[in-house]
Amino acid sequence: MAPPLRPPAGAVAMLLLVLAVAFRAAAAATAVDVGVNWGSQLSHPLLPSSVVQMLKENGIFKVKLFDADPWPVGALVDSGIEVMLGIPNDMLEIMNSYGNAKDWVKENVTSYGDKLKIKYVAVGNEPFLKAYNGSFMKTTFPALKNIQKALNEAGIGGKVKATVPLNADVYVSPDNKPSSGAFRPDIERLMTDMVNFLHDQNSPFVVNIYPFLSLYQSDDFPFEFAFVDGGKTIQDKGGISYSNVFDANYDTLVTALKKAGVPNLKVVVGEVGWPTDGDKNANIKLAKRYYDGLLKKLSKKEGTPLRPGKMDVYMFGLFDEDMKSIMPGNFERHWGIFTYDGKPKFPMDLTGHGDDKLLAAVPGVEYLPKQWCVFDDQAKDKSKLPGNIEYACASGDCTALGYGCSCNGLDEKSNISYAFNMYFQMQDQDVRACEFDGLAKITSKNASARGCVFPVQVVSAARRATAAPAPAVVGFAAALVALVIVLV
Repeated sequence: MAPPLRPPAGAVAMLLLVLAVAFRAAAAATAVDVGVNWGSQLSHPLLPSSVVQMLKENGIFKVKLFDADPWPVGALVDSGIEVMLGIPNDMLEIMNSYGNAKDWVKENVTSYGDKLKIKYVAVGNEPFLKAYNGSFMKTTFPALKNIQKALNEAGIGGKVKATVPLNADVYVSPDNKPSSGAFRPDIERLMTDMVNFLHDQNSPFVVNIYPFLSLYQSDDFPFEFAFVDGGKTIQDKGGISYSNVFDANYDTLVTALKKAGVPNLKVVVGEVGWPTDGDKNANIKLAKRYYDGLLKKLSKKEGTPLRPGKMDVYMFGLFDEDMKSIMPGNFERHWGIFTYDGKPKFPMDLTGHGDDKLLAAVPGVEYLPKQWCVFDDQAKDKSKLPGNIEYACASGDCTALGYGCSCNGLDEKSNISYAFNMYFQMQDQDVRACEFDGLAKITSKNASARGCVFPVQVVSAARRATAAPAPAVVGFAAALVALVIVLV
């Protein structure tokens, strides 16, 4: 028998090269420009390797983290995903020591070599918020300079840049016109020095813009102006008009940068999004509308009137985070485009072309048993009910029960059951977490009611200590207790 014909070695190499080029082209076609914030304040985090798999399946290749936890960072190694590592605010003072900054860079950046695609180091997170009362005013800029110096001395400062993600409240406009934008008077000198440093290092200005908050903070804010596809416009100098608050806010910053002497400083939108619960204007319908308009705008690379062209944007955020502080509002725990268990909330097209479909979910998610903790209305002594509800909400998550929220329509029994069940689920369905002084019982019957989903928690990918009740949560719980007392 004659030996089988074999292609020449050169032909095989050429075929492999063609296939490799085709594979890269296919990957590029499915990749999207928009990035996403991956937060970690969940009572039951998902397996990082599974999250990374989901990101890649959806073509998301830019991620912003709020710390440098080696668990999720390790999952990003060799993924090809571009990473912005974070340094939390409570570490800023530590980074005022160059030795500490140098050690941090060695441990969290250079130790990964080329296996981790780090592009930015986020030094702090919104450290100049007015709510912080100047706590980080003196430590942020020195920390920024030390981290960038350490990156430079490590020989990677040309490709890894340090920056500071800032809330849009660092700049103001007296007449609400972008052309009047300037940095906040109390930090004008600091901001001017900092943005000039960023300019000298070829680092970007990272800003977080939240149109939703404009609606939340003022009932007089024009509703349509909050959305990228809104109809209302405002007129500015030179015949420039703005049809949405995102563009107007962005250009207010552009004007402030110009006045600070760095008119061409690159701007990265570190956070922008829309919550889906926790407020009357936080729901899936409005979130989808906002993202559809934003992604369509980004796909056109039209930019803003003062900064036309491609924009660098990170959506906020990836998952709902049930342990976030609700000091700013109950919506804080509902920013995710995915649910707590890694499922997409609504169809969307990250390329902005309008081909909406459900994104790929996080694979391999495991759930606790299908059981719920509910109010036992046959209990004889209900005198301890208010205190138990308050405890459940303070240590659990009752943010969906508020006015205009997804579980606002429950009756008094279901309200109590929801509070009890959320605590029960967050405690890994420990039978002791469904005692409540004899006021609750465990059932295998799905307790969901009136369109309100009573969730079953996932099997946590890591063990976490139960967070202490936050004052803001207790305040919300007290309001619920008052409601239940009236109803019961």
